[in-house]
Amino acid sequence: MASSIDKGAEHASAALRFGSAVHAAAERAGYDLRPGAGGRKALAEDVGMSPSAVGRMLRGETLPHPTQFERIADAVRVELRDLLVRGGVISADSANNLPVRVRSHPISPEEAADTWGITDPVIRRFLLATIAQAIGLQQETRKEEAG
Repeated sequence: MASSIDKGAEHASAALRFGSAVHAAAERAGYDLRPGAGGRKALAEDVGMSPSAVGRMLRGETLPHPTQFERIADAVRVELRDLLVRGGVISADSANNLPVRVRSHPISPEEAADTWGITDPVIRRFLLATIAQAIGLQQETRKEEAG
């Protein structure tokens, strides 16, 4: 039987490993995690955690609640099973028992219009312009929040 000191060291090691795995995946997914860049806040919003909790997780100080693992994996665009294995939360053997999810890829506004069957040129231009404006407003909002 492991002592409470051994369990504490195991938890700290798992937290460090998980934090490192999420940090790397978040940067690959486009989150700028440098201090003051706004990426930590954006990640917190995307996963439904407080910015301070995300900071502790990324520093490897704490593990998130298990109910948050899936949202984190989605936000950093990594399969849940891969994140949990890389993060040391579960073994590769136990990952084989997790269900496989089919994940869709992001699509362009043009692909969305095609998928929705928007073929009228006027309506299509209006839709694409509206999406471009919404993306621009979102980027401005994130810059303001970061600055």
